[in-house]
Amino acid sequence: MSNVIPYEAVQQKILLIRGCRVMIDADLASIYGVTTKRLNEQVRRNRKRFPEDFMFQLSTKEKSEVVAKCDHLKNLKYSPNLPYAFTEHGAIMLATVLNSAVAIEASILVVRAFVKLREIFSTNKKLAFKLQKLEKRIEEQDEKIYTIFEAINSLMAPPEKKKREIGFNR
Repeated sequence: MSNVIPYEAVQQKILLIRGCRVMIDADLASIYGVTTKRLNEQVRRNRKRFPEDFMFQLSTKEKSEVVAKCDHLKNLKYSPNLPYAFTEHGAIMLATVLNSAVAIEASILVVRAFVKLREIFSTNKKLAFKLQKLEKRIEEQDEKIYTIFEAINSLMAPPEKKKREIGFNR
């Protein structure tokens, strides 16, 4: 499959929009070897296969943000149409409606990219949790060390001299 880009490149085209990891229709079209127009045509013909958790259309504001963040999508800026965003499941479903050898092979790469990204996020969450635990342990140890230093300082301080009382002692 030499005409399909490696999954690392696919992984870079995965965006976070509305709290979901998605790919824009133009990126998927280039990966699947079809035009964006053809891809969206097939989606319209098979609308029941693409519920909201598989695909959604970007708002004007979201489109502007995507164009601003992603240099490779600068052509969208002049498009009168709002692009569609496909989740991992939507990207897989696209391969079934496009039904070409390239689309089927490319869908495997897309799935691998999403899985790899999920692994990276999972590892980062675990690492963040471990760091948080370590910071808490260090803070607890710092408090203990501070208490020990206070005790040592109080022992090292010279004893207070008693003032001599004025008057007669009985």
